[in-house]
Amino acid sequence: MDDIVVENLWKIYPGNIAAVKGISFKVEHGEVFSLLGPNGAGKTTTISILTTLINPTKGVAKVGGYDVVTQANKVRSIIGLVPQDVVTDDDLSGWDNLMIQASLYHLPRSVAVKRAEELLEFMELKEFANKKTETYSGGMRRRLELAAALLHRPKILFLDEPTLGLDVQVRTAVWNYINRLRKEEDMTIFLTTHYMDEADKLSDRVAIIDYGEIKIIGTPKELKDSLGGDIIEIQLISDQIKREEVQKILSSNGNGSVKEVSIGDSGLLRIKTANGEEVLPEIITKLYEKGYKIKSVDLKKPSLDEVFLQYTGKRIRDSEVSSEETRRERAIMRRRR
Repeated sequence: MDDIVVENLWKIYPGNIAAVKGISFKVEHGEVFSLLGPNGAGKTTTISILTTLINPTKGVAKVGGYDVVTQANKVRSIIGLVPQDVVTDDDLSGWDNLMIQASLYHLPRSVAVKRAEELLEFMELKEFANKKTETYSGGMRRRLELAAALLHRPKILFLDEPTLGLDVQVRTAVWNYINRLRKEEDMTIFLTTHYMDEADKLSDRVAIIDYGEIKIIGTPKELKDSLGGDIIEIQLISDQIKREEVQKILSSNGNGSVKEVSIGDSGLLRIKTANGEEVLPEIITKLYEKGYKIKSVDLKKPSLDEVFLQYTGKRIRDSEVSSEETRRERAIMRRRR
């Protein structure tokens, strides 16, 4: 069953600014689905449409079987949302923040108290429950916001850049909580991120989005496999390379798994292969047998960063828009809500 269905979705802001351009995808129940892209790519606009914060210009989006425009209240009743912006009240304790959130969902007091206790324990925040959230670290705030989003036992959880601005250790901790959620709670998780490692570690499937368009969708493995396999780089010492001989050595190994070979003028050999670990020893042995000396060897595994480069023509860190442009886009969204 598909918990999220998006068909030809568009969002055009005043000034003919198209933030989302005809995207389509489906998310199955129980799946962790990541929308991966740089700032300004359309991630926050997409998640804002799916959580009924803004309406699309055209197209269809259904969450839990409900239309996000005509059945917005139904959608809100079955989802949880952790937005990019801090939503906790600094003047209140963690406990009071949760009780306010519970009241918004009209949870009976006894149910709210029991659920809040469970979530504070789950998020390892129990000992900090009665402290003001202004004393919380960034990671603690994020965990409290996760707890708040889970109070009413949502069917679908939306996370907008869940580890933005957190250091590496805290990010890893938040990932662990998200992984626990998928194991212990029967829910679908939809997250946006510009962190390659986050999408790789957490996701069942990833959609790469850039300039409002989805470029490719697949499992992390499928996306990386689409590049054609591993890359082996061998730097030879010898300047006098017999190109035909080396080409034959490289192409005849790996039981046909070698897909592409290039030989640079400086003696750099680049081999694309389905399985670098198996092919590399054979190639090195054959090169030594022919008298070639090797200066260095590098085996590169495909990464989502390389996938992004392949399908967008740039690395994600090179495509980051200015913070001012991002603030301007989000300001437009807030005015349109």
